[in-house]
Amino acid sequence: YVREGKGAKDRTTCLPESLVGALREQMERVRGLHERDVSEGFGEVWLPPALARKYRAAAREYGLQYLFPARKRSLDPRSGVERRHHVMESGLQKAVKLAAKESGLAKKVTCHTLRHSFATHVLEAGTNIRVLQELLGHADVKTTEVYTHVIQREAAGLKSPLDGLPE
Repeated sequence: YVREGKGAKDRTTCLPESLVGALREQMERVRGLHERDVSEGFGEVWLPPALARKYRAAAREYGLQYLFPARKRSLDPRSGVERRHHVMESGLQKAVKLAAKESGLAKKVTCHTLRHSFATHVLEAGTNIRVLQELLGHADVKTTEVYTHVIQREAAGLKSPLDGLPE
């Protein structure tokens, strides 16, 4: 699940099998960090107020901790409570920019470029545009149709199904 992704929306997406091992290792690192935070009297994440009232202990549960937590705890500006937040988006953006530069790419590469690349490859693999719409979290399929330009280029070499019928 992607929580509060682009457009502050939650959605389901696919996870490459090649990343499962690395993500499990990351989860174990987070578990250790969380256990240390709890032993030091911390270990809570921010929860929406209604959820925090309904499930008073949930904010301390390991399963609700951020998969990519910040290195240091800091004061939550909403409540003044010291807690560990998620890493900043800007850190990922800087890492992508640096990786593109170090690989010798001349074009500007951003996290959004990776999103476009994902969408294009998923469509090229034959995925239905409605499925892609869901994966990207688009409310309207018209937004997703931007990616069909790739398919239209390839359509020029396609044969009609009628060409395969016997005469």
